[in-house]
Amino acid sequence: MPEAMAFTTDAFHRGRFHLVQPAGKGHRAGLDAMLLAGAVPEGFSGLLADLGAGAGAAGFAVAARCPQARVVLVERAAEMAACARESLALPENEALASRITIVEADVELSGRERQSVGLTDRSFDFVVMNPPFNAAHDRATPDTLKRQAHVMEDGLFERWLRTAAAIAKPGAGLAIIARPGSIAEILSALAGRFGSAEVLPIHPRPQVEAIRIVVRARKGARGGLRLQPPLILHGEGNGFTRRAEMVINGRATLLGV
Repeated sequence: MPEAMAFTTDAFHRGRFHLVQPAGKGHRAGLDAMLLAGAVPEGFSGLLADLGAGAGAAGFAVAARCPQARVVLVERAAEMAACARESLALPENEALASRITIVEADVELSGRERQSVGLTDRSFDFVVMNPPFNAAHDRATPDTLKRQAHVMEDGLFERWLRTAAAIAKPGAGLAIIARPGSIAEILSALAGRFGSAEVLPIHPRPQVEAIRIVVRARKGARGGLRLQPPLILHGEGNGFTRRAEMVINGRATLLGV
């Protein structure tokens, strides 16, 4: 681990797993990762790839909720991959460690390079991704590690979904969390690869516009687009709604199945 960086160890899913994360630098996992993990169906028991995993929050959350799932965390930033390794060594995560693997590599690798790091074609049953989705002018930061995790490059969804389609088995599931403004680009990149897409808007409160969308689809499916009922994060006061709290803490799935 880089000696100049400080770290915290944080509990998720009410203590069912713990995560080592940078303190005050880089990307710290939170709500987005838990919502993304909630898009994986209840009882999932296959092999899942978490692309751009960061410290591994979404992948760990899937492993914690689905005891038969096996997870591969794919992360190019050495500092964040190191956090995931430290998390695997925590005694609190002993029950999960044997089912989680870390691949330190760029999601955008292709062909033989991608195969050489263990991301083989048609080998995953589900793929999740929480890609950078801020525009370059949003939230400018001198923190290089955080900028890599947050700022989207042109054509990112196309490149990441090309990788997802290559490594996913026929019929495999896919889930993405992003800003609502990315919906057109996501649907364009899904075309010809993943179909039967479901879009679930996430609103901070009733009567307030959505701040996130979760898109779920299946490789090779031909069904049309469906818009699901929204998830409302907060009702009166600052507490989470019951449905949001259940999803965030790994007690329910985001899309019901």
